[in-house]
Amino acid sequence: MHLFEPLELGDVVLRNRIAVSPMCQYSAFGGLPGPWHMVHLGSRAVGGAALVFTEATAISPEGRISPGDTGIWDEPQQQAWAPIAAFIAAQGAVPGIQLAHAGRKASTQAPWLGGGPLAEESGAWMPLAPSPVPFDEGHPVPQALDADGLRKVVADFADAATRSRLAGFRVVEIHAAHGYLLHQFLSPLSNQRNDAYGGSLANRARLLLEVVAAVRVAWPAPMPLTVRVSATDWTPGGWDIGECVELSRWLREAGVDLIVCSSGGSVPRARVPAVPGYQVPFAARIRREAGIRTGAVGLITDAQQADDILGRGEADLVLMAREFLRDPYFPRRAAAELGHALAPPVQYQRAW
Repeated sequence: MHLFEPLELGDVVLRNRIAVSPMCQYSAFGGLPGPWHMVHLGSRAVGGAALVFTEATAISPEGRISPGDTGIWDEPQQQAWAPIAAFIAAQGAVPGIQLAHAGRKASTQAPWLGGGPLAEESGAWMPLAPSPVPFDEGHPVPQALDADGLRKVVADFADAATRSRLAGFRVVEIHAAHGYLLHQFLSPLSNQRNDAYGGSLANRARLLLEVVAAVRVAWPAPMPLTVRVSATDWTPGGWDIGECVELSRWLREAGVDLIVCSSGGSVPRARVPAVPGYQVPFAARIRREAGIRTGAVGLITDAQQADDILGRGEADLVLMAREFLRDPYFPRRAAAELGHALAPPVQYQRAW
């Protein structure tokens, strides 16, 4: 495999193996994406990426990280996403959407406003979680989801998948990483339930598997379905790579096409060895032991580095975030460095 080899994923063909990782912009109003999102996502499609994911897009108002999060829980949001997905597709890229619920990490400020919990006068809402355990000191005690709440989460993910299809997205990713709701159920550090959704690995994975099953009805195969996981909490007693491998086997059997392998986010101040490519071994192990395609992400910033990850068979797809913030045209630069042709849009041909 190499960086500019096409990848067939379900019923889509990616023109190369470079994907734009979801990056929260905290710039929506009422969950509606706007001109910023069109330019942010559209420029990366023009830049040559094969797959362009939206930011973590909330499945419900209470599932937002912040008031500035995008959503897809109603028809106006679906309609607002449609021209963005269409523009991405018109540039030869595949539009993907990440569906998310923030759980106990909801109701916070944008990072540039401090990132802390919202004050009541700023519109705070009650975060939801598997157990009444706050994320950190100074954060509110979340409300533990009851049976009705759990059913609503599953239904909201399925409804969001339907709206995503109608908006023109071609890939759906379920966000089960970074300490958000589905990861909170997976991790014994945040899940202290003693019912069918807590305790054993099978119980802690139950909600995610129910979400996948419901989404697969609304988003039927061969439409590509991916799941982002945190492979470890980087904390003793937490979620770890061994459990993540077993979960990945179950996800493969449930119809998931690819696992994006990230890490962390479940607890504050975890000690993460953030060096270039530090999460690639997780993608390699899950790919090898669970028999499912994987995406590598995390401090991948160089064309040769990305190509080598694929060449060694450690992943099937490389996802980048910060490097795309620095350079929306990274794939065109990478193609030149690696000796591959990547045709520009006709409007730009005179510069090539």
